[in-house]
Amino acid sequence: MAVHFEIRENVALMTLDRPEARNAVDQQLAADLESGIDRLEADDALWIGVLQGAGPAFCAGADLKAVAAGRAHLTTERGGFAGIVRRDRTKPIIAAVEGPALAGGFEIVLSCDLVVAGSEACFGIPEVKRSLIANAGGLIRLPRVLPRNLAMEMALTGEPIDAVTAHRHGVVNRLVEVGDALDCALKLAAEINANAPLAVRASRRVIVDGALLVDDEAFALSTEASRGVFQSEDFREGPLAFIEKRPPKWQGR
Repeated sequence: MAVHFEIRENVALMTLDRPEARNAVDQQLAADLESGIDRLEADDALWIGVLQGAGPAFCAGADLKAVAAGRAHLTTERGGFAGIVRRDRTKPIIAAVEGPALAGGFEIVLSCDLVVAGSEACFGIPEVKRSLIANAGGLIRLPRVLPRNLAMEMALTGEPIDAVTAHRHGVVNRLVEVGDALDCALKLAAEINANAPLAVRASRRVIVDGALLVDDEAFALSTEASRGVFQSEDFREGPLAFIEKRPPKWQGR
């Protein structure tokens, strides 16, 4: 298996596990990562995912050795590159990044919902240095999270930015000391899991799907998402727990 899957209470911890190749994406890793996301989505007891890389790098992108050898199937039908960049899903995923996240590795990060990074992490789309383009979402998502000119500079020069710069401009949610990214990501996951899981998923859906909608369409989407939350058992539990002055007991239904 190229992706290790571990359950920690309500958290699915997924680890890209090809450290000898700097976790570069090959066919097996793409299939395994999609499978991990399938498990996260299908298990009602899992509310959030955390994705990390084994070893000193988060992910170096596509496995160019596999590509050169004619084994260039680095995508899945539903998930696209690495089984994740175009994957339709409902539950949040936090990227815990230590070391480089470059090319497709950065595009994996951009596919996640939140990012925690160690201080020596770096992020880049160096594809132009190899007569390629960042075709797995980098050129689309990067200008949405960075100022346009900085995204343009990264795309045209192929040069990376460090974790401090990424944090300053909002790519990284939480910047921590080297080696602390996973612990911080798990703490962030616990903060999110303290909330009603259906409300969390509905909120994520409105932000993701509503980003490019005009206001009327976005409000309609928000209203639809709210309707599902209002009909849940957890919607009754929230006010009741507040009145009884106790922590809520979320069921995810």
